[in-house]
Amino acid sequence: MSKALIVFVVLVLIALFLFGQYVSVRNTLVSKNEAVKAAWSQVDIVLQRRADLIPNLVETVKGYAQQEQTVFGDIAKARSALLSAGTPAEKIAANQQLDGALGRLLLIVENYPQLKSNENFMRLQDELAGTENRIAVERKRYNDTLQDYNTYVQQFPHNIFANWAGFKPNSAYFAASEGSRQVPKVNFSTPSATPQPAPAK
Repeated sequence: MSKALIVFVVLVLIALFLFGQYVSVRNTLVSKNEAVKAAWSQVDIVLQRRADLIPNLVETVKGYAQQEQTVFGDIAKARSALLSAGTPAEKIAANQQLDGALGRLLLIVENYPQLKSNENFMRLQDELAGTENRIAVERKRYNDTLQDYNTYVQQFPHNIFANWAGFKPNSAYFAASEGSRQVPKVNFSTPSATPQPAPAK
C-alpha cells in the first residue's frame, strides 16, 4: 500500500470520526435545547396562572381601597407587559415589574383589616401564594436545565461543534426578583377596632 493511499485512508478515518462526533454532539445539543424549552413552557404556564388570578385580586382590593390607583395602574401595566412578552427574557423582565407591584399591593392590604378578613380575598391570596411557590419550583427547574445546556455548549470540544451547528450559550436565567424574595407578610388576625373604609357599593 502506497504512502499516499495510507494518508488518504487516515484522513478519511479522521473525517469520519469528526463527523460522528459532530453528529453526536449536535444531537445532544438539540436534546438539551428542547429540554430548556420544555422547562420554560412550565414556567410560562404558572406565570399565566398568576396573571389570571391578579384581576380578581385587584378588584377585591379596589372594593376597600379605591384611592390606591397608582398601584392598580402599575399592576395592570406589568401584567399587560407579561402577557404581551414574546421571549423568555422579556417575560422575566415583565415578571420582575409585576413582583414589585404585587408586593406594594399586599403592603397596602395591611391598612385595611376588613379586607384582610374578606373570605374572597383570603381565598385569592392563598391561591396566589400557592402559585408563587409553584413559580419558584419551576424557576429552579428551568435554571438548572439551562445551566446544564450552557455548560455542555461551552465545554471543549463541544464548543467547537456547537459553533458549527449554530448553538450558543443562553443567558436568559430566571433570577428571583426582590419582590419574590421579600414577600410581604399578610396578617389575617382579627381586625382592629380602628374604623376602616367600607367596601365600595
